[in-house]
Amino acid sequence: MASQEPVLGSSVHEAAQRAADLLAMLLPGPGRPAGQAELIAVLRKYGEPEPIEISAADLAELRRAAVALREVFAARDADTAADRLNGLLQSRAHPPRLTSHDGTSGWHVHVDGDDDAPWADWFLTSSCLALAVLLAERQAPPAGLCAAPSCGRPFVNVGRGAVRRYCSAACGTRDRVARHRAIQAGTSETAVP
Repeated sequence: MASQEPVLGSSVHEAAQRAADLLAMLLPGPGRPAGQAELIAVLRKYGEPEPIEISAADLAELRRAAVALREVFAARDADTAADRLNGLLQSRAHPPRLTSHDGTSGWHVHVDGDDDAPWADWFLTSSCLALAVLLAERQAPPAGLCAAPSCGRPFVNVGRGAVRRYCSAACGTRDRVARHRAIQAGTSETAVP
């Protein structure tokens, strides 16, 4: 018996995390890799089958898709995230269909045009589908952008607690320490002995 793959070919959380990792690479910013080789490495990490070929034109289209998808990650509330997801799905998605990529994988849902859809269409539609499922599960924004001024990295909200503000505990701690020091510096400058 063949192994069963979850709905999106991997877990919904993994598909959403793949979106965040690809978004981090594709959006402009300091220290962010920009080439095809780095992008292919991330796709391999998430199990994309070989051969993975990304042309310069594919990369440019993926960057445009990332800019559109960033708006979902930037949404501050579930209503805004849902509106942005619905807009992207309405403009790019096709009716859901099941595929096994000609028997090379387990059955899973796609909402791109076909198994040979352009990379940008696949990235945008599969990411939106995963994020939409997370929003429906949590009734909260499915993702965010790190609030640390020096970071801004995309991340996925998967917990049941409060909406996250930082991509990692390290960024949260760094930001809180910096704010505390700024307050202390402001207080000590105004204090007169």
